[in-house]
Amino acid sequence: MAQKAMVQQMFNHIAPKYDLLNHLLSAGIDKGWRRKVRRALAPDHPEIILDVATGTGDLAIELAKLPEVKTIIGIDIAEDMLEIGKKKIAKKGLSDRIQLLPGDSENIDFETNYFDAVTVAFGVRNYENLGKGLLEMYRVLKPGKKVAILEFSKPAAFPMKNLYLFYFHHILPAVGRAISKDKSAYTYLPESVSRFPENKAFMAELEKAGFKNPSQQRLTFGIATLYLATK
Repeated sequence: MAQKAMVQQMFNHIAPKYDLLNHLLSAGIDKGWRRKVRRALAPDHPEIILDVATGTGDLAIELAKLPEVKTIIGIDIAEDMLEIGKKKIAKKGLSDRIQLLPGDSENIDFETNYFDAVTVAFGVRNYENLGKGLLEMYRVLKPGKKVAILEFSKPAAFPMKNLYLFYFHHILPAVGRAISKDKSAYTYLPESVSRFPENKAFMAELEKAGFKNPSQQRLTFGIATLYLATK
């Protein structure tokens, strides 16, 4: 099975338990990481934002707190995740500002230079073709505006590196399997993080796609990283 189809099937399968596991396995730290994305974009006063691989819409909901935002479009290939996200958004009274649509990161169905900001939270490592996905994000972003990418990374210093590796390869898959009833999803997570080209390697990928001035901010001892770059 191609990676894209596998990722779509996997996230559709775990959709009902995704939010519970997300917050449980990160001990709620993921909420603070999303706030960092919002704060990083605030100086640009974005009005129209694209959230790629939006999942159940947690980042889109956080970005709706930006005062100037009029529209947030969230796209994802896993439609079961989107359905859960739509219910959350409706419950929060944000359906007039956040739209969740089926969409592919490598073929974004919007015109060139359309968005004031483009974001991805914990989804870019799942792209079947990373280069093509970054090129599409570059295309739909307005000149001078920012892309913000939040992604898992690997701590480099002892003892956090050792604790992280034990948790990520033993505790997380066991808890994930027990709650989601999916044997592959929470084994796939550490494997995908291990393969992802982080740090300078990922910033080089951003530059290859055309972005300028890439930077990174390591979060929570390097468990996650926020990448920013400008078109």
